Amino acid sequence: MNNKSVGFDSQLYLKIQSEKIIERAKQFNNKLYLEFGGKLFDDLHASRVLHGFDKNIKIQLIESLKDKAEIILCIPANDIEKNKIRSELGLSYDIEILKSIENLRERGLIVSGIAITLYKGQAGATKFGKRLQAHGEKVYFLGYTKGYPYDVDTIVSEEGYGANPFIETSCPIVIVASPSPSSGKLATCLSQLYHEYKRGVQAGYAKFETFPVWNLPLKHPLNIAYEAATADIKEINQIDPYHFNEYGTLAINYNRDIEIFPVVKNILKKITGKTMYVSPTDMGVNMVASAITDEKLVKESATEEVVRRYFKAECDYKKGIIDFDVLERNRYLMSELDINEDYIEVVPKTKNIAKTSGFPCVGILLSNGEFVYGKTKKVVSASAAAILNALRTLANLDDDFNIIPDNILLPIISLRREYLKLKKQLLTLDDVLIALSISATTNEKAKKAIEALPLLNGCEAHATFILSSAEEQTLKNLGINITCQPVFLASNLLD
Repeated sequence: MNNKSVGFDSQLYLKIQSEKIIERAKQFNNKLYLEFGGKLFDDLHASRVLHGFDKNIKIQLIESLKDKAEIILCIPANDIEKNKIRSELGLSYDIEILKSIENLRERGLIVSGIAITLYKGQAGATKFGKRLQAHGEKVYFLGYTKGYPYDVDTIVSEEGYGANPFIETSCPIVIVASPSPSSGKLATCLSQLYHEYKRGVQAGYAKFETFPVWNLPLKHPLNIAYEAATADIKEINQIDPYHFNEYGTLAINYNRDIEIFPVVKNILKKITGKTMYVSPTDMGVNMVASAITDEKLVKESATEEVVRRYFKAECDYKKGIIDFDVLERNRYLMSELDINEDYIEVVPKTKNIAKTSGFPCVGILLSNGEFVYGKTKKVVSASAAAILNALRTLANLDDDFNIIPDNILLPIISLRREYLKLKKQLLTLDDVLIALSISATTNEKAKKAIEALPLLNGCEAHATFILSSAEEQTLKNLGINITCQPVFLASNLLD
C-alpha cells in the first residue's frame, strides 16, 4: 500500500467531532460527563485501519476544547496489581497513566484527578495512589458499586454511588478516560452524576468511541477489525435492537453496551428523573464515518489489520498468553472476510525467501513498493540485517557499502561474549542501531542511513519466526507494522 494515500480526513474529523461534543454538552445545561473510549495518545489501531488518521487526533480534539474541558483519568486497581502491559507500547498501564498526566499538562490541559476504580484495598493500588499523592495529584479510590447491576435503588443511593468520593470539577465538559478497557469509566461517570444531582446540577452523560462505527455495515472490515482487536475481551459487534425498534434504522454497537443498556437507562432515569436515551447508540458521539474519504482504501487497511491481529493471536497462543478460544475467534474473523495470512503482500514474499535460503528471515515492504529482507547469520540478527538493508535502499546507498565499520561492530561482539557472558552472539537490532548512530558522527553514509529512519514509519514487515520481545518492540517504535509466524527459534525460547 502507498503510504502517501489517504483514506481519512483527520482535520475534517476534528472539526465535526468537536462540534458534536459541544452540541451534546449544551443539551445538558453545559455540564457533560463524556466517557472517552480508546487511547488518548498513540491510537495506533485507528491509524492503521483508517489510513490518514492522526494517531494523536484525540488529544488534538481535547486541545480544541481546552477552554471547555477537563479530564479525569481512571485506572482499575486490578490492572495496577497485575502490572498489566499495553502491548503496542510495551508500557504498564500505571506507567502510561503517569506519562499521560505529564503529556496532558504539557499541553495546558486540566487533569482534575485520578480515579483508582474497582478498589478493594489492593496493596499495589494503594501504593500507586500514595505515590501519585506524593507528587501532588488528587487521587480518588472508587470501590465496587453495591447492588450493581440490577438493584437500582441501592446503586442510586448513599450505599451505592454515594459511597464514592465526589471528584470536584469546574468545566462544562468532563472527559473520563483510561489507558485500559473495562476500567470503571462508566461507573465513575454515573457516580459523578449522582453527586451532581444531589448538588442541584443537572449534568448529562455521553460516550465517545471510535469503534465500532455505528453507521457502517455490521460486516464492514473496519468493524470486523475492531472485533479482532478486542477478541481477548470478547467484544462482538451487533445490531442495536433498541435503536432499530425506536427509529427503524440499523445501527451498530457492541455486545457489552447493548447488554448493559437497560441497566444504564434505569440508573440514569433514577438519578435524573427522566429518560435520557432510548438506545445505546444514542449515548454515543461518533463522527468517524463522516471523515472517510476513500472507502476502498479504508476497507483494505482494515482487512490488513485483521491479518495482523490473527498473527498476533497465533504467536500469543504459542507463548501461552491467550486461550484457544481467542485464537479461534481471530481465525473466524479471517474467514468472515474470506482471506488468509498471505493477504498482506510482505508475508508470502518473506516466507518464500526463508524457504529458498533455509534461514530465518525478516522481510520489509517499503513505501515505494520495494521489498528488502535480512537473514539470521553469524554477526547480526535477521531484524537488524533487514533494517540495514532497508536503510541502504531508502538512503540510496551502495548495496555493498559497509555503513558500520568493523572497528565499531567487533568491540560490541567482544563485549557481549567476553564480559557480559551472553550466549547469544548475534548483534540485536538495538545493538546495530546504536552502532549506526555512532558511525554517523564520522561517516556521511551512516548519517544518511540514520536520516532515513523516519521513512520506515508505516512500512509492513514480516518475520518467519517469533521475534524477541525487545526486537519486536523496537520495530514497533520505528512505526513498522510487524507480524510473525508462530514459530520459536531455539534461541528465543527463554525471551
